[in-house]
Amino acid sequence: SYLLLKPFLYSLSVVRIMSEKGAMDMKKWLIISVLFLVSLIAVFYGTQASDKSFFLPDVLSGVKVVIYPGHGGIDGGASHGEIVERDITLAMSLKLEKELKSKGATVVMTRSKEGDAIAQHTPDVDYPTIRARKRADLLLREEIINNSEADIVISLHVNAVPEERWRGAQVFYHAEGHAGGELLAKSIQGSIRENIGNTEREALSIKQVYILKKASAPTVLVETGFISNDEERELLQSDKYQKEMVEAIREGVSRFVEDN
Repeated sequence: SYLLLKPFLYSLSVVRIMSEKGAMDMKKWLIISVLFLVSLIAVFYGTQASDKSFFLPDVLSGVKVVIYPGHGGIDGGASHGEIVERDITLAMSLKLEKELKSKGATVVMTRSKEGDAIAQHTPDVDYPTIRARKRADLLLREEIINNSEADIVISLHVNAVPEERWRGAQVFYHAEGHAGGELLAKSIQGSIRENIGNTEREALSIKQVYILKKASAPTVLVETGFISNDEERELLQSDKYQKEMVEAIREGVSRFVEDN
């Protein structure tokens, strides 16, 4: 009879061993899962507990920003010797593009190379005069802005006046432009005052800048400093100052988006 029962007893033994193994495997995975969860919680509270945005979308997620680097190509803008505005505005604009993208924004550049917008977007078109090309370049930038369905437009420049004593960044908007331009300008100007500290100026309305009026989104022009001021001219060329400026501009943009 034992010989008859032996296969049955062996089967029971296998089932018991498998059950024990399954229980051990389940216990092992349960322990691993608990340890993983504990580790995740520890990392969260250890490094991000004070950051409420840890699991939230980036503040500029879904926001489209057009960056307009002032001048370009044959239009150099303000200058001091070999230091030319168009080069500073491009370098700073590329940094601003990177900064905005790091916070989730989509960025459109009216130019991202040394030439003007025409050289980059319609290089095969010829113009009879420099004046005609500059006008066409302006209209092309307007077209890029208004076709992009932008939420925000930022034009970067550097300032210059005959007297060396003037310094500090200033943000401009157009009183007859998009209604959000004033709020955007004030937000960026406030951020520059707090973070750069080189000016006590308030955002200012001007009427001379065509694109501030014609853009179909809140638009500002940021004069990032005076190339005519010896100290500020050196700062405008420095990587450190440029990074500080674009970070301040980005913070102002973030505040504007959050408040509106």
